[in-house]
Amino acid sequence: MNIFVVNSGSSSIKYQLFKWPDKKPICNGLVERIGLENSIITHKVFTNGEEKVIKLTLDLPDHSVSMQEVGLLLTQPDIGVIQNPEEVDVVGHRVVHGGESFSTTTVITPEVKEEIKKLFPLAPLHNPGHYVGIEVCEKIFTKAKQAVVFDTAFHQTMPETAFRYAIPNSFYTDHGIRVYGFHGTSHKYVSEQTGAFLGKPNAKIITIHLGNGCSMAAVDGGKCIDTSMGLGPLDGLIMGTRCGNIDASVVFHLVSQLGYDIEQVSTLFNKRSGMLGLTGFSDMRDIIKAIDEGDKSAKLAYDMYAYRIKKFIGSYAAVLNGLDAIVFTAGVGENDANIRLRVCENMSFLGINIDEGKNNLRGTVLREINTDNSAVKVLVVPTNEELEIAEQCYELLHE
Repeated sequence: MNIFVVNSGSSSIKYQLFKWPDKKPICNGLVERIGLENSIITHKVFTNGEEKVIKLTLDLPDHSVSMQEVGLLLTQPDIGVIQNPEEVDVVGHRVVHGGESFSTTTVITPEVKEEIKKLFPLAPLHNPGHYVGIEVCEKIFTKAKQAVVFDTAFHQTMPETAFRYAIPNSFYTDHGIRVYGFHGTSHKYVSEQTGAFLGKPNAKIITIHLGNGCSMAAVDGGKCIDTSMGLGPLDGLIMGTRCGNIDASVVFHLVSQLGYDIEQVSTLFNKRSGMLGLTGFSDMRDIIKAIDEGDKSAKLAYDMYAYRIKKFIGSYAAVLNGLDAIVFTAGVGENDANIRLRVCENMSFLGINIDEGKNNLRGTVLREINTDNSAVKVLVVPTNEELEIAEQCYELLHE
């Protein structure tokens, strides 16, 4: 079975093709700068243990043209991995927001597409791009089943005490304003990998996804019981450009005292804050370089970033009433040994003890970085959202 996984953003498309049940992709790629001049497609093909990279620069006015170019790369005689698009059996789509309507992987129907459109206001930067990706793939992969995996789905097991806001009930019942949470595909994947590693399916786990966007989840026996992002992906941890937790009074002050309109506040919190606002950089590698050069603002921001994570670990350990493992994943979580050290130091009260030697070793597989006498396992688990989407699509069609 050929499973094609698509993650379509507002100006980009990530994709992987799996020849199931082999869980290693036979090709993957990234389309960038859709709608702009000099769009870029980076396409990788894996055969006989070797990687071949094709990079194209061309003008791609929209997602439809972009996906047609991807289709040509998939079937091109010298580098193609299939002969024609009809060989794709399933297309699995990532959609950020499923609201309360979707708690599991779902076959796409006209009704499902209408529900995704209704959720545009809750994820205006993401859901419209995903929707376009669905429509384009329906036209290109005409024989394939189209299925969708929602980032919010994993968090639908949260109890009402965790997902409700303390505002009048009507805002929830009439408008769906509540905690939804995001990065669910990643949290699900790494928590399942951790449970299998521990040999303990009922494990109490805190998953820490640190990329440009950052979030955490408290997972008890495979089910999410709390998460750090909220109605949208702004709340919780300090991120690359998002502020995370902030007193709502700051919004009132910006509007009433400093003359901001609500669009300016949104831009400030989502695109100009976080590590970018504190340091001038959103990429952690640039921030570390600035710290090495003696930049005090960069050091403060780095400390704040780790401190916020540490606070969530404490609160989630309380909610879980115990802790078997904490898990670092995604770009920063997997690669920044120093942030892992900062988060875990002075946490022995909770049974968390990190081994600096193990922590400093680089790797691309699941690994322990705790001391031998640590009551809590500290793990680095590489995330693989595309593989998780492929897994869920296969399971959906073989129930």
